[in-house]
Amino acid sequence: MKYQDKNAEAIARWIAEGWEWGRPIDHETYLKAQKGEWDVLLTPTKPVPHEWFGDLKGKKVLGLASGGGQQMPVFAALGADCTVLDYTPAQLESERSVAEREGYGIRIVRGDMTKRLPFADGEFDLIFHPVANCYAEEVRPIWRECFRVLKPGGRLLSGVDHYINYMVDEAEERIVNTLPFNPLKNPEQMRQLEEADAGVQFSHSLEEQIGGQLEAGFTLLRFMKIPTARDGCMKCTSRPSLPCFQKNRKEKRYANRNRPGNNHAGGGV
Repeated sequence: MKYQDKNAEAIARWIAEGWEWGRPIDHETYLKAQKGEWDVLLTPTKPVPHEWFGDLKGKKVLGLASGGGQQMPVFAALGADCTVLDYTPAQLESERSVAEREGYGIRIVRGDMTKRLPFADGEFDLIFHPVANCYAEEVRPIWRECFRVLKPGGRLLSGVDHYINYMVDEAEERIVNTLPFNPLKNPEQMRQLEEADAGVQFSHSLEEQIGGQLEAGFTLLRFMKIPTARDGCMKCTSRPSLPCFQKNRKEKRYANRNRPGNNHAGGGV
């Protein structure tokens, strides 16, 4: 079985157990968003600054690995034309049920973010990518695809896990793993994840995350480190007292002078 399918099965179990990131927003939250009262999360504890988004009315927004009915309904309430891509059917079903309840349209795509995205070049104004690429072995191809499907002037907002989470034990007293953390190549690391029912996860360095975004063509505009996470906030190896997450916003610019226009992308690590 591919590790992507193992992760989809794991996430389906977590949702059945009441996983926080698998609970869609309620009707009241949607109505508040229509009135301009809203917040969304890229990382577990700190809302994304509203100025990172700009005016979303009429904008084409891609929720990349962002199923679950938490962010896309808010963007739809703000007037965005939304598409969501996720690999877990249960997360996509939540998107479908909220859209039907609230009466808005959304394009729902089951897809693997580690592959070429099923979208045209320059299709989106904004990509919203919450913490998810810890479930992907390679992240650089993801950033290249984000760059490809964004319009000139588009933004990438992304949240990512901090690699240090994978080094230490639960008590944060000992270094127990070497980096990179890759259970496909290290049976002991796979055993740790299986014992924790944590899916198949991978550490990624800042060189892979921020460096990979810059290599893809993005320009860093904003950066925010999230110092702590709520205890039990995610099914992962994150510890609540470590600097677990970071996010940033980036701008996409073309090196080719013959291709006019800047693409603005916000990314979070």
